[in-house]
Amino acid sequence: MTVAASSPRAEAEPHAGGPEPLLVIRPTRGWRSLDLREVWRFRDLLVMFAVRDLKLRYRQTALGVAWVVILPILGAGIFAMVFGRVARLPSAGVPYFLLAYVGLLGWNLFQGTLSRAGGSLVTHAHLVSKVYFPRVIVPLSAGVSACIDTLVALMLLVILLPVYHLGLTPAVLLVPVWLLLLQVLGLGLSLYASALSVSYRDVSHILPVAIQFLLYASPVGYRATQVPHTFQALYLLNPLAGLLEALRWSILGTVEPRWGSVAYAAVVSCLVLVGGAFAFRRMERKFADVL
Repeated sequence: MTVAASSPRAEAEPHAGGPEPLLVIRPTRGWRSLDLREVWRFRDLLVMFAVRDLKLRYRQTALGVAWVVILPILGAGIFAMVFGRVARLPSAGVPYFLLAYVGLLGWNLFQGTLSRAGGSLVTHAHLVSKVYFPRVIVPLSAGVSACIDTLVALMLLVILLPVYHLGLTPAVLLVPVWLLLLQVLGLGLSLYASALSVSYRDVSHILPVAIQFLLYASPVGYRATQVPHTFQALYLLNPLAGLLEALRWSILGTVEPRWGSVAYAAVVSCLVLVGGAFAFRRMERKFADVL
């Protein structure tokens, strides 16, 4: 066997001296380096990692998967109390609890993907350093488990909306688009974070602080229109602002979002994912040595 690089693309070639096959492993470049077909071949492993993550998270808990719904309800209640009752911020004609719950719904998808996938390679170091499989499957599996949590929490809205006498509009058909873009943004950032955390363990300390800052710099417990007009342009540079406001509009029928900021958020999310994927593959070659 001839090995040309540690981040391989294998091809079988006839041996120069006879019919014996020779496996040549070559480095890949450009779009081919992402090798999505290889990720698809290992899809069973991806599902196994995601299921294992869910089981470990809720193992030996009295309420189990119910925490997926309980936590956003508690968070929405706190935001409704602080911003709705104490600060008395307007809620665009909808109950403040629902306003905060939908904001947390989108935020938890983004935050869950980023926080779980950010240190996932270090967590799975025993596998990464000994067994070959597409390393990108590890952060991807964390994103899948975050997506499952969000779908469960989304089902609660089927009960909450009739309770608050709110109906759905045709804009609800765009909800999967906003959730997909939120996950794309979280996954792109998590690819950067997970790859960097292999060489720089400081990332595991910086990431929670950065996520906490983003929570209050994004319209999760309040609306983007509450930000003073002077800072609106700077505030909307955060792609989460446009996506969370669009999600609220689709579910609750609040004020229509600024489509310019939504388009900007969509473009940034896709660029972050592509850039994160290339950065991950570029740094992947040294994962096994460093871990």
